[in-house]
Amino acid sequence: MSTMMPPLYAGLVDDASLLPPSPIGLAEAAAKHREHTTAWYSGLIGALLIPASAVGAEPVPRLAAALVGDIPVGALPAMVEKLRAAGMVVEQVEAAVARRGEDPQPGLATLRSFAATETAGAAAIGARSEPGTSGENGPDRVAGGRAPDLTNGEPGPRRAGGEPGPDRASGLRVWAEIPLSWGLLGALDAVAEARREGLPLAPKFRVGGLAAELFPTPVELAAVICACRDRDLPFKLAAGLRHATRHTDPETGFTHHGFLNVLVATLLAADGGEVAEVAEALAATHPVPLVEPARSHRDDARPLFAGFGAANVVEPLTELVRLGLVSGGYE
Repeated sequence: MSTMMPPLYAGLVDDASLLPPSPIGLAEAAAKHREHTTAWYSGLIGALLIPASAVGAEPVPRLAAALVGDIPVGALPAMVEKLRAAGMVVEQVEAAVARRGEDPQPGLATLRSFAATETAGAAAIGARSEPGTSGENGPDRVAGGRAPDLTNGEPGPRRAGGEPGPDRASGLRVWAEIPLSWGLLGALDAVAEARREGLPLAPKFRVGGLAAELFPTPVELAAVICACRDRDLPFKLAAGLRHATRHTDPETGFTHHGFLNVLVATLLAADGGEVAEVAEALAATHPVPLVEPARSHRDDARPLFAGFGAANVVEPLTELVRLGLVSGGYE
């Protein structure tokens, strides 16, 4: 038998096992990803993240994935087509639109244009693809979980086994990695405007890195979450979310955000919480104030927070099990 993953955690964790400094190759990562998506915890698993540097490096296995990296947006169409030609079901593109401190608007405009082109050509792309690419193994599939619906910010409806519901459109979902610096609110306004035009565009933020200043404070991140809430924007996070709760890494001295902190903070924001209340949840370093809100919402669709990447998806699963928020299952 298997244990169902609570809806609150559906598709929460993307498989980042291929991202630098990963020692494994694409074939090995794909095989392991398939194991995860057929295990009892498959509902927790999102897409396999494929770094742009891996495109063309070796044969591409056929599975749903997200193309990620500091990708020149002008090169995106050719890269996506190359993956598709190799049999990859590319379901997401997650691209940086600017480096920290740079104006995100020019890059965001180009990425928006890319999203518009992909949206307009989705039906034609589906017709050119091999049989099955717009169905069970199609661009909208997230094995075992529910893909975030970039139209309204809620996870998309799915049939048993993780298949996308009949009302989901075929096409590529685009996440714009926006720096947490000046110009952020203007960029979010531009993303919100694109979404009102029907484009599958949403923001992604880095909340960690190799320097202390790359880790936003709880108040800074709370302000971003509330800004996304006010604009009805789902978001993804990258880097730094290593454990369920906020903690300081003894080796680097950097204080990391916890993915459970972020989840509870978004629940509060979605319920109308102000920045100070959301920041308080992000600042918690003990799981006690976080576990009960998460438990009481376990059967609800997750608002706002579409997911994050983990080098080893079993680690966040293990922490959820230890906190009593997910029940262990049987293989």
